[in-house]
Amino acid sequence: MQIIPENLQKLIDKLERLPGLGPKSAARIAMYLLKSPKEYNKVLGDLVKNLQDEMLYCKRCFHISSSEICDICNDETRDSSVICVVEDPLDVLAFERGAEYKGLYHVLGGVISPVNGIGPEDLTINELIKRFRKEDIDELVIATNPNIEGEATAMYIKNEVEKEFNKVKITRLARGLPTGADLEYADKTTLSKSFEGRTSF
Repeated sequence: MQIIPENLQKLIDKLERLPGLGPKSAARIAMYLLKSPKEYNKVLGDLVKNLQDEMLYCKRCFHISSSEICDICNDETRDSSVICVVEDPLDVLAFERGAEYKGLYHVLGGVISPVNGIGPEDLTINELIKRFRKEDIDELVIATNPNIEGEATAMYIKNEVEKEFNKVKITRLARGLPTGADLEYADKTTLSKSFEGRTSF
């Protein structure tokens, strides 16, 4: 016996696949949408439908953008001599929300993870090295997550940069961030202290 209509169950099943949502949360969201005005659902549906077609990745830093170069890279008030390397766009959002960082970013698109078949060539590390050749960079802040994959990726980037650009200052976020934690869940104070206490790497 089917307890709820098939279409509603399909929606719950799709929502359940989203990160952080279990069966109960997915069902609550589906029921909320069922009771919402049709116009709201139409707008939400259109936004989801067009999301991948309308979003780009910045050609300079690989952050999500609605144009070829993102607003952060286009901001002339930011310090272009400092680049902060992060794993994904959520980390950029975390820093922009909380840390007093006014430099630029470089989004790797993940971390080196041999177990998952991800090597350096699958990330934007080569593009980072190209930025060093084109831009006048004084400091590289490596802000990968403090876990095994993040540390391995940080060490790889450090070695690659030092091969060709040994005068660049390379720093790592201070240990205000707990080992094994994700940047996107860090609070404002923790992120600020991590930047203030960053050390040579």
